[in-house]
Amino acid sequence: MEQSLSFENILLLFKETDRRFQETERLIKKNSIETERLIKESSLETDKRFQETERLIKENSLETERLIKESSLETERLIKESSLETDKKFRETDKKIKSLNNLFTGQWGKLMESLVEGDLVELLQARGISVNQTSQRIKKVYNNRDFEIDIQAKNGIEVVFVEVKTTLIPEHIEKFVKKLEMVKTVFPEYVNNKVYGAMAFLRSESDAHLRADRKGLFVIRATGKSASIINRNDFKPTAF
Repeated sequence: MEQSLSFENILLLFKETDRRFQETERLIKKNSIETERLIKESSLETDKRFQETERLIKENSLETERLIKESSLETERLIKESSLETDKKFRETDKKIKSLNNLFTGQWGKLMESLVEGDLVELLQARGISVNQTSQRIKKVYNNRDFEIDIQAKNGIEVVFVEVKTTLIPEHIEKFVKKLEMVKTVFPEYVNNKVYGAMAFLRSESDAHLRADRKGLFVIRATGKSASIINRNDFKPTAF
């Protein structure tokens, strides 16, 4: 009887052991599935976080690029504004310099004209032309264009028109000769007079004073305190 019970106990033990193994296997399988689920969830969460991180990095990169672009455009705008302002100041400075230069040139020109006019009567008298009247800045409008003579000296029969230049160049001679050729048209009151021309200067370039002499013009050199006619003694002026 005891052997039979022992055998039954053994069978029960085996059954219990098998049951436990099955339960253990079930638990292991369950745990394995749960672990797999957790790993999968963790993987999905990790992937989600990576994607979110990548999105944030991309957004930050785009924002950084936008800020750099805005900064670059703002810098370019400021440089352009600064350049325009600098250019404006240069133009204003250049304008002031030109204005001062024109003022100086104008005042210096008037001083030279006064110097030449002061000696003109005596100079022309020495060349056989009597003068009873001189005047400066004779202006007239002809064909809608300004026509100006720096100095005029006359005696009722002869008229001498003088062009005054600080620096005399060949181009001045050509322009003045053309002006003299038009004088009797612009000033018809001198149509019956003998019209002569004279070039007065402080300094001459490219032998312009010699060219003036060859064109039949009186050549007057202005110095510090006086003026003098430098044509040769046997010079004969051209009558226009």
